[in-house]
Order: sequence, then C-alpha cells, then structure tokens
Amino acid sequence: MGSWMRCLSLEACRVLVLFQLLTSGCIPSLEATVPPSVPRLKSSYNFGKAFLGLDKCNACVGTSICKKFFKEEIRFQNWLSPHLKLPPDYLQSYSGNYTDDAESWRDVEISRLTTKHQHEMSDKKICASLFEGKPCSIEQVLKKTERFQRWMKAKRLTPDLVQIFPGAEGWPFPRYLGSCGRLIVSTSTRPLKAFYSSAPEVAADLAYQLLHIVHSMGSNDLNYFFYFSHIDDDTFGIFSDGRLFIRDSSTLGVIDTQEGYPKENEQLEPKDIFSCLTSNCTSTFAPCDSISEKQNFVVVCNDLLPQLLNGKFPMSVQEKIDRLLNLCKKSSLSDQQVIQAAGKLKEILKSLSTCDSRFAYRYPDCKYSNEY
Repeated sequence: MGSWMRCLSLEACRVLVLFQLLTSGCIPSLEATVPPSVPRLKSSYNFGKAFLGLDKCNACVGTSICKKFFKEEIRFQNWLSPHLKLPPDYLQSYSGNYTDDAESWRDVEISRLTTKHQHEMSDKKICASLFEGKPCSIEQVLKKTERFQRWMKAKRLTPDLVQIFPGAEGWPFPRYLGSCGRLIVSTSTRPLKAFYSSAPEVAADLAYQLLHIVHSMGSNDLNYFFYFSHIDDDTFGIFSDGRLFIRDSSTLGVIDTQEGYPKENEQLEPKDIFSCLTSNCTSTFAPCDSISEKQNFVVVCNDLLPQLLNGKFPMSVQEKIDRLLNLCKKSSLSDQQVIQAAGKLKEILKSLSTCDSRFAYRYPDCKYSNEY
C-alpha cells in the first residue's frame, strides 16, 4: 500500500465508504425483488428515495437492507406502533427496531455516515469543483478523480470499515447489519455515560474493557495503529451483554504501521475535490509522526475513567486507582511510563471484576476460569 494510506482519518474512510460502490452497477428494482407469492404491504412510512438516500446511488453505501425497510421489518423509534411517521431527516442517527419474523424485535441504530446537510454540501462541492455549479453526475465525476482510482486499486482497503475490522475477529466495533441508500443499520448500544453511576464491580469491568481496547488499538496482527484525536461521553457504548465497543468512530484515525511513518513532506496529498468534503479546506490532520503510543491512554485516563471510577471503592483501593490514573493521564511522561501505569491499573481492575450474569459476554465461562 502506498504512503497515501499510511495515515488516514476515519472521516476520510467514511467518504470512501460512501463512494467506493460507484462501479457496482444500477440498483435493482425493489418491486422486482419481491416474489409474486408474497402479498404487497402498504407502507405506513411512505418512504421516499430522498430520505433513504437512494436518489444518490450509486454514490451511496449500498442497498442490502432496503427490502426490510419497505416491508417494515425495520422501524424507527423505540416502540412498535404500525402507524408511525418518519423522523426528521436532519438527524444523523435514530433508534430503531429490527425483526426477522415480525414477532421478536431487537434494538438497532440507524445512522448516516454524516449529517444529511453535510452530505448535500459534499455533493454540491463535488459538482462545483469541476462543473462550476452546473448539474452533474456525482458518480461519473468521482470515477474520474486520481484519488478515487487509487482507492479502487488498494489491496487492503474494502468498501466498508466494519468489514475490514469485523467484530467476529475481536475488533471493537458494532455489528453491521446492512445499508440502504445512505443509511446504515447496526446493532444498538447504550452510551458509556449511562454507566457512570453504576455499581463498583460494573464500573471496574467497563474500565478494564476500555483499557483493553486501547491496548489492542496499538497492538494487533494487522499492524494498524488506531488513535483518537479526542473522545467524549458518546465515543464508547455497551451492548446488552455488557461488552464495550467503540460507538462513534468519527474522531478515530488509523496509521498503517506496516508501511512505516511517512516523512514530513509526504504527509499531505495535493488538494482535490475530496480535501474539503467534511472539513474546512484550511484544516489539516496531525502528522503521523506526531501521534504517540501513549496518546489513547492519556485521553481515556483523563476524560473517561475518572467518571467511572471516582469514589467507588474502599479507600486503600481507591488511592491506588487514583494514583495510577494521575500517572496515566500525564502527557508529559514518556510513552513507557504512561503505558506502564495503565497496565498496573488494568491489573487492579481485573482483580475487582466479578463473575455473574450481569456480565453475559463472559458468563458462565468465567465460572470455570481461575481469573475470576
């Protein structure tokens, strides 16, 4: 892989996700996909192509789950009335329900890669960059760009981030269920902030998982180094089984360490129509060689772990936790010092974890392990 992929923000990947299906051909007629023997269902939603983003295909994510939308096997809102109105189209994500048998339903998250307004602004910028505001075919414009041609030839880059880093292989991302137009459907999570007042053993378990994820982001078999430019209360989420995942990857960047760090004069690509799609044209990403190994630990220990762990444990244990947190969040310390403090904190949190049904992701297996 060339140096252009050595340092890549996931916002740039999101642009790729949106447009890399341009060569996939026309969208099949939705009516043609319904077998004649299946009675037609009258939609309560009155779906339009514009709401789903189907009017922008092939410059969209995909069409794999459109059938479920039109059969009302995916419903917006967190309740199951058959007579719902569509939610506002300016939101980036929605709560929803998903079924395979029309009887049992499960929570899902329905989201756009970015807001509808940002999508529209990006579309306009694409056309304006080459056609000075005249109507154009976004698909054809993108196909002709040099950067897009490089993306299409990349051996290690595929159309969907969650397929590059699937949860089944241990990557901490929600399960991808499918897409329709510019909407993506994935498994639902609760934000980490909902657990700030949780019991000590739950807080310890989540904090341990958080540090474990941060460690795996910098050490994995594919030689990718993931880093957060910043985090907030919604960055991480928890599934119903207690497993913690990265809920919002909008501030997550990735460095391909197999290629090594590019030299300073190789950091930035020439400006093209992709340069200003999701940010101000004058802004730039931090150079790869400015990203340190300790960066993720520092932001997590400073911004999230205190909210989970403060005042939860007996004084002797709390003092140890607080001391290690203070070391872990100090950006002035060396990488080794920060990582060592995080490792010791992780050991303490592991010793505080319990084995019961609240932690379904590791129960009952934990009953037969010496670690609990």
